[in-house]
Amino acid sequence: MNEKKLYKTGELAKEAGVLPSTIRYYTKMGILSVAEKTSGGFNLYDYEALRRLQIAQGIKSRKWSLDRIRKELKPRTIEQGGEDL
Repeated sequence: MNEKKLYKTGELAKEAGVLPSTIRYYTKMGILSVAEKTSGGFNLYDYEALRRLQIAQGIKSRKWSLDRIRKELKPRTIEQGGEDL
């Protein structure tokens, strides 16, 4: 069975070495997307969110603004030549 790992906010933060508030803020800005929401209202994130978070943190170290990071990491639709929807 090929189940994908899902991370709670705190788990994702720990895996990426950031604060949970960073995860919530990046989600609000559109840098990260929630993969699923639990019946209890908790956000769950997948490996793609972890990867995007790591990329965002690398870009941020170059002193880019969060708005620029958001624009650079904006998911592209298939019509735009990307794989993400």
